Amino acid sequence: MRIAAWSGPRNLSTAMMYAFAQRADCDVRDEPFYAAYLSRTGLDHPMREAVLASQPRDAAQVPEGFSGTPHLYLKLMAHHALAGFPMDWAEGARHLHLIRHPARVIASYGVKRAEMTLEDIGFPQQAALFERFGGTVLDSVTIRADPEAALRALCAALELPFDPAMLSWPSGGCDRDGAWAPHWYGAVHGSTGFADPEGPLPVLEGAARDLCEAALPYYEALEAHRLRP
Repeated sequence: MRIAAWSGPRNLSTAMMYAFAQRADCDVRDEPFYAAYLSRTGLDHPMREAVLASQPRDAAQVPEGFSGTPHLYLKLMAHHALAGFPMDWAEGARHLHLIRHPARVIASYGVKRAEMTLEDIGFPQQAALFERFGGTVLDSVTIRADPEAALRALCAALELPFDPAMLSWPSGGCDRDGAWAPHWYGAVHGSTGFADPEGPLPVLEGAARDLCEAALPYYEALEAHRLRP
């Protein structure tokens, strides 16, 4: 089985990759199109040169690494799927869409990268991918409220046996982490499982609030389809 797990940044996507990496029957890949995305766009992301040196810059070469025994979990950023990038590999995959309220995404992303656009946080791109491929939608609220119930429901939706090993992982990182992990993965490196439920939504002001309002319709369209254990 090939699982295409789409999300935007700051969306429990790394923790979910770690969960699937604990399965003996599953290999994982961390944002395999990141270097191709940076090469195409020319964007100046943190650790840009390290990312470019670590992966194929030609998007057509990326799917050549999509093999796993017997299952493969692909942690994919929706905004990395640029027009013209190959998508034939995604036909027949099981698609998972990880979502999180945009107020939380924007507040968290802003700690690491002060300037952002709607395209940077991936909501329009993810909504378009859901329209194209469908799949299972899982909200971070659901995961953090009851990780075991959420993962059991997800595995059932994917037609994959639940494995209790998914509920925890060793601290310190994963050997499948991308080259950008030192900048972005500090919190998950210090964890051994999913965090507790979050508190009230953060209060945003100015441009951050406007960005949240622009992202909300895409989030709400996906949220309407979310898995409810």
